[in-house]
Amino acid sequence: MTPKDHSTAGKVRHGVITRAGDEILRSVLVVGATAVIRQLRRGQSAPASPWLVELLKRKPPKLVAVALANKIARIAWKLMGTGESYKAPSARPAAACAFRDQPDMRSSRVFSW
Repeated sequence: MTPKDHSTAGKVRHGVITRAGDEILRSVLVVGATAVIRQLRRGQSAPASPWLVELLKRKPPKLVAVALANKIARIAWKLMGTGESYKAPSARPAAACAFRDQPDMRSSRVFSW
């Protein structure tokens, strides 16, 4: 089970989980992701990543489960390839969260060219 490769010009891009490989492993990843989403929706889990919460607002739960399974597979694939241990991403700094809630500044020009 590997992510599909769409690399060009030295830039590595991995796509969807391919169907080549272990079908049981793919289904276990999707079942595990579905369990995470079910616990999150019931309010019985630890705080979820903002990525997952926002995706659940926009997309159906089954599609989000496959996306989460894909993300878990990528993390596992990377860890197996490098031999590293998993380190959970740290929480975003308060300044970054506050900036996110500000109006989009890209539309206003600061410099006149």
